[in-house]
Amino acid sequence: MYILLTVLIIIVSILIMAVVLVQNPKGGGLGAGFGGAASNIMGVQKTGDILEKATWYLVIALLVFSLSSAIFINRNQGGEALPEIGNVTDQGTAPIQQTPNTLPTLPGE
Repeated sequence: MYILLTVLIIIVSILIMAVVLVQNPKGGGLGAGFGGAASNIMGVQKTGDILEKATWYLVIALLVFSLSSAIFINRNQGGEALPEIGNVTDQGTAPIQQTPNTLPTLPGE
């Protein structure tokens, strides 16, 4: 389920980028980019409103998918359970083996 949500998040993110890049920041929207008056003849009068609504719906979908993916994250990926504080026992430490402080010799010395 987590992988499905991750794929959906990636797809929605790409769609948000596409919708935002299509919008005109000066208020003209997609209609003004393709000839202005010519697009009004073809019936595309409210393209800016459609793109704005699409942006909001995609952002809400991204928020929902991101928050719901937190439910499916495997928080214990180490393979073994974390010890509880009351169950920790002192197992002692292994003795430290001391090595002589000699430098390695190079061949030919």
